Amino acid sequence: MFQKITRRNLEKFLKNHASDKRVLDIGSGGSGYDKFFPNRIAVDIDPNRKPDIVADAKKLPFRDEEFEMILCTEVLEHIDEPKVAINEMKRVLKKGGKLILTTRFIYPMHDIPHDYFRFTLFGMKKLFEDWEIIELKPETETFSAIGVLIQRIVFQTSLHLNKISKLLLLFLAWIFNHANFLIIEEYGNIKKTIKIDGSIINTGYYLFAKKK
Repeated sequence: MFQKITRRNLEKFLKNHASDKRVLDIGSGGSGYDKFFPNRIAVDIDPNRKPDIVADAKKLPFRDEEFEMILCTEVLEHIDEPKVAINEMKRVLKKGGKLILTTRFIYPMHDIPHDYFRFTLFGMKKLFEDWEIIELKPETETFSAIGVLIQRIVFQTSLHLNKISKLLLLFLAWIFNHANFLIIEEYGNIKKTIKIDGSIINTGYYLFAKKK
């Protein structure tokens, strides 16, 4: 009942793009994605996370066009120069190679102090304008995003009446996660003149793109 909303959505997305190809997994130290990508090479800047290779995403120690697929989950917001890292991903990816990337939009600070950016739909389109975007979708629907924020309050705070308060908040998060049916249309302005295909509030974006 109180499973992390984002974790369930992320694993479903990764499962849809699972591959047994040789995959470069950037910022992946400690992640458990072997079940989707059994032949991944884990790269992380933090040696304490025990990656296969310790390296900076802005300066990858690989040849040009070495990989057919790159995985980069919940990392882009932690890179102080995201465009530099994206260009590096493109460099080491073969022509026609695929990129699976997730990042944050409306989400609490985490893994501080290295938490630098949040990305909108249009920011993502701008960052990847020279890629072929196959899929770019929000991680959550609007009410679910509120549920996620409530969950993160539970996970990242100490509260008065701690256990009781957190149980009530988790139940409230569950309610919000199941309230998306209430929304008929969503708009990009308060005058409701610009309809959007997606959610006005969401926790992040899932990208599946191809190197041109």
